[in-house]
Amino acid sequence: MTCYDRRDVGLLLLRLGTGGVLAAHGTQKLFGWFGGGGVEGTGQFMESVGYTPGRQSALAAGLAEAGGGTLLALGLATPAAGAAAAGAMAGAAALHVPNGFFAAEGGYEYAASLGLTAAGLAVSGPGRLSLDHTLGHVFDRGWMVPVALGVTAAATAAVVGARSRRVRRKREGEQEALFEE
Repeated sequence: MTCYDRRDVGLLLLRLGTGGVLAAHGTQKLFGWFGGGGVEGTGQFMESVGYTPGRQSALAAGLAEAGGGTLLALGLATPAAGAAAAGAMAGAAALHVPNGFFAAEGGYEYAASLGLTAAGLAVSGPGRLSLDHTLGHVFDRGWMVPVALGVTAAATAAVVGARSRRVRRKREGEQEALFEE
């Protein structure tokens, strides 16, 4: 007989809550569910804020959020799931940084919270109330954590860096009026 401790229950609650929110957020991008824009609408938005090409950016973000969130909720492939979701949230947070920290002012608070929780779950593991545990942790090995987080960090840095350069170039091309008319 297996006895679960409060750590297992706590990890289950974190996984279900964070994973569920991320999955719902991703399905807005992919399918237009819950009032989302779908791939087309999200792609247009992504393009407008410097994530190009927009459609591919929407697909990547939607898959990382919906797929990573679903896997986190299930406790399956937890290092990869947490890393993918954290990467997507880092990209979202980068978009909101100019608005400050608090979400009420359009800041990065919400995206950072989801991303840090996803990364924390990738590091801590899913607990015993998970598919990873049931399957003998074949998709949750210790070496997978730094690999998943490292690959995701490199990819996220490249994508966010490219966006920052595009946004900066666009702003440099826009001149402000020297005199008021």
